[in-house]
Amino acid sequence: MKGDRVEIVIEAGGTTKTYEVVATRAGRRVEVVNRRGVFEVTEVTRSGVVVRTARFMASRVLALVEHPAPRRPDPVRPRAATDTEAP
Repeated sequence: MKGDRVEIVIEAGGTTKTYEVVATRAGRRVEVVNRRGVFEVTEVTRSGVVVRTARFMASRVLALVEHPAPRRPDPVRPRAATDTEAP
């Protein structure tokens, strides 16, 4: 969903740096994986094609915050009339 974003704060030699990975188009999402001491943040299309990737050493990551896009509520479905109900 457009609006998905992940904010990463890392320690960089006595100071901190902040990075953001954002889903740039509708239908894309941002996924976070921790493998072998490395955080991998990827922007992925609906079909699963990776658009871009950012990698951070887990020992340097101070904070990783996911900001999901607001989801639309389910549409209200009209109730079907039954034989016992009066019109």
